[in-house]
Amino acid sequence: MKLSLSTIVVILAVLGLLTSSVFFTVDQTQKAIVLQFGQPVGEVRLPGLHMKIPFIQKVVLFENRLMEYDVAAAEIYSGDKKNLVVDAFVRWRIDDPLLFYQRFKSENSYSIIEEAKSRLGGIIVGELRRELGLHNMADIISQNRGSIMEIVTDFSNRKLAEDTNAGLTVIDVRIKRADLPPQNQRAVYDRMRTEREQQATKYRSEGRRNGQMIMAQTDRSVRETIAEAERKSQVIRGEADSEAAAIYAEAFNQDTEFYAFRRSLESYQKVLSDRSVILLEPNSMEYLRFLGKIGQFSPLPPKITTPLDSADKPTAD
Repeated sequence: MKLSLSTIVVILAVLGLLTSSVFFTVDQTQKAIVLQFGQPVGEVRLPGLHMKIPFIQKVVLFENRLMEYDVAAAEIYSGDKKNLVVDAFVRWRIDDPLLFYQRFKSENSYSIIEEAKSRLGGIIVGELRRELGLHNMADIISQNRGSIMEIVTDFSNRKLAEDTNAGLTVIDVRIKRADLPPQNQRAVYDRMRTEREQQATKYRSEGRRNGQMIMAQTDRSVRETIAEAERKSQVIRGEADSEAAAIYAEAFNQDTEFYAFRRSLESYQKVLSDRSVILLEPNSMEYLRFLGKIGQFSPLPPKITTPLDSADKPTAD
């Protein structure tokens, strides 16, 4: 019996339909549950080719990898009564596909995922409000927020386990952005600017005060150093003058006549000039007694010329 081409095509189509109805494939990044008349009757966690009853059973596939969900931005009051707009995201994973389906049961997996995200977002926002309300804004926007987010993650998982038994686990919750509401930003910025200006003024005044103290101490140190140096110089100068006087005295005591002659020459140099006129009393002629004895001493000092040289003797008034 020969089959026509159209019959062969129909047979192959029926076989293909039966094959697709009987066999299904689960990827290594997926998990699956088998539904029979809308009720779950099995769970498939291993990847590969699996069988089901055609036309009676249905397979729903779920993602086995981490999924990320951006939680809607929410206004949250911090512990120091600051109003913040917090934008967070959560990474989560389906641990038990059967419980997950039973909790968020719907016609398809997409609707189930969206329903789970909606429920998850509400829990995350509630835990963020609870935990962030215990901390100041400075802690929320600083490095300490890591430990705060760990607490939010832990309490979110507890909430899911106690309230819904949803078959999913929150892996991590993070804050993407924490801003002030637009109506509060200007007031906060002005207050921050005023605080910084007050702090800068305080630092400048302290700097000027410290500078004045340093300058006063420096001036005092300079004056003390100069005074000590002058005292030491006077002591040294006095000791030197004393030593010089002793040397001069010792030298002049060896020849008193020469000492008197030398002192007289020094006086002549200061008193006499090219046009000097000296008026002396008769009993003061002793002052000029060395003018005629200059040649008796050696070495000879420079000759002193005066108008009195042409006279035999000085004239007394």
